[in-house]
Amino acid sequence: MTLTKRDKAIIKTLDKFRVMDRDSIAELFFAGLKSPKDAANNVLLRLLRDGEIQRSTAFIPYCYFGPNVQIKAQSQKIGHFLAILNVYKEMLKLGDLESFLTEPKYGRKSECCEPDIYACFRKTPFFIEVQKTVYSTKQMDEKLDRYVQLYESGLIDKPFPHVLILSDQRYAIDDNYPFKVFQSESFTGFLASLKSAPVSKPSERGVRIVVK
Repeated sequence: MTLTKRDKAIIKTLDKFRVMDRDSIAELFFAGLKSPKDAANNVLLRLLRDGEIQRSTAFIPYCYFGPNVQIKAQSQKIGHFLAILNVYKEMLKLGDLESFLTEPKYGRKSECCEPDIYACFRKTPFFIEVQKTVYSTKQMDEKLDRYVQLYESGLIDKPFPHVLILSDQRYAIDDNYPFKVFQSESFTGFLASLKSAPVSKPSERGVRIVVK
């Protein structure tokens, strides 16, 4: 059966996020219909029968994968990828999301820096860590040191993205990094904290977060 434009968009987005739950697919691709979840079920079942996508029934609602994604049906990584997807949906609703990459890799393999997300939001670049597990101080320092190495490598055009850690845990992070490091429980909470702070000014690197 010939794939529709929406079919292709769903498959492409599944590859982008590795895994998506049924409700998120309904929200992103069937929101304008009377019964988005039912419509999503019908399309996903057809794509599954045609071998265009994969499915895990280990989660409720069911989770779906792109045809080229290799991940076990009960992998712990699924929860992590769904958390990244939730950040995407959150930022999309807030508006002005210009780009969003899942787990991009920068640098050589031995020194690779792999943020959970690279996003450009309101003309401001971010590296985002979606931290659902609690890290030790040493682990967090090592993670941030990877960003320092990336900063010093010159691989990233200036201005260097802000680093945003999304976590329920608050970490003791000093201000000695050559880039801005923020912490919040959610991206919405992060924006709210900017609105309640003094009016932001361009930093020495010429970056400014536009708050609306």
